[in-house]
Amino acid sequence: MRRTLSRLVLLLAALAALVAGPAAAQSLNVEIVGGLKTAIPIAVVPFAQAGGAPLPTDVADVIRADFNRSGKFRSLDKNDIVETPSQGSDVKFATWRLLKQDYLTIGRISDAGGGMLKVEYELWDVNRQQSLLAQSFTAPAGDLRGVAHQIADQIYEKITGVRGAFWTRIAYITAVGVGNNTTYSLIVADSDGYNPQVVARSRESLLGPAWSPDGSKIAYVSFESGNSQVYVQNISTGSRSLIASHPRGINSAPAWSPDGSKLAVSLSYVGNPEIFVIDVASRTETRLTNNFAIDTEPTFTPDGQSIIFTSDRSGKPQLYQMSASGGAAQRLTFQGGFNASASVSYDGKQIAMVQGNGNVYRIAIMDRSLGGQVRFVSPGNVDDSPSFAPNASMLLYAASQGTRGVLYAVSADGLVRQRLVLSDGDVREPSWGPYRQR
Repeated sequence: MRRTLSRLVLLLAALAALVAGPAAAQSLNVEIVGGLKTAIPIAVVPFAQAGGAPLPTDVADVIRADFNRSGKFRSLDKNDIVETPSQGSDVKFATWRLLKQDYLTIGRISDAGGGMLKVEYELWDVNRQQSLLAQSFTAPAGDLRGVAHQIADQIYEKITGVRGAFWTRIAYITAVGVGNNTTYSLIVADSDGYNPQVVARSRESLLGPAWSPDGSKIAYVSFESGNSQVYVQNISTGSRSLIASHPRGINSAPAWSPDGSKLAVSLSYVGNPEIFVIDVASRTETRLTNNFAIDTEPTFTPDGQSIIFTSDRSGKPQLYQMSASGGAAQRLTFQGGFNASASVSYDGKQIAMVQGNGNVYRIAIMDRSLGGQVRFVSPGNVDDSPSFAPNASMLLYAASQGTRGVLYAVSADGLVRQRLVLSDGDVREPSWGPYRQR
């Protein structure tokens, strides 16, 4: 219960002086922890470059890192690559079979004119000696990381049948400084932590970033009126809209409906935290819960028909589900003394949550297609704020490392974790964004 209540206490206590505006942000340091020997072996050969100055991004390195953190693939170490073909006619399949590689990715980069580069790649099935993909992208040198992520997505989808989610973005909160000199920032970055940009900045805590379904906006909580307020920020234009600002009590925990027209929130101006749905265009509020418990952290199911939320109406925080129009709520979680902070997979079959037993708080995934079977994907001791990738193959969560807050991106089986650490300060409250438009 302490994680949910700590947010409520923080919201009630915080006063803010917000300073917002786009700016460069401190980068996250990235480290992959663990690995899976049974993952699919794939080699990604360094892409050949047809003349010109050295490029700012090694496309093959980015693809390799994407595969390694997915939990589905095991990329051949760059130092073990003994041949560097750049097109199919150059491939000696016997070499890659000896290296025990199932798949091979090769490519080349050339000048496309007008300041643009042409990036071509091929995916080969080593055992069948069969071409599976052969595609190209045209982009400026500064966009090569994005191109690499898109290539990794296409290969991931071709082999697994599931759309890749490497070319997506994440949002998170950073805290840099000590005491009254702490600065909090809402950051948007690539899914691997690169290219961070500041969306909002405050001298007091920012909370609960939530992506709109089209990825153009982020809802979050700030405090510039002396009380918590829910804002929606347009990432491209920098404009923002005030959504909930009741002067009494808290305004917190925004979550978008699948069609982007509504926000579910927790508001306490009625006496205690209750779940409301707000129409973003008209600001019309509809109250969904009415009891003496703390009801918070709502999230819509993918079909938009239901809302899953955290409530302590049974004595301790557990997850409940009700119709998106209100009505009776059904308790979903019974294992563990504490279950909160739900994130629902794209198909509605899996619910990631914080599960607490004693003083240990870990990220658990409940599989509704397997009768509510629960598996843990984090070690604890104080893990929080799970957020599924749009394909549910990975999820983000926050953790404590000594006295500092860090993020982890973990494969859905929990076997591969990527640690994202701020070189100076804490990072917390992660939210994984939706697919980008292809």
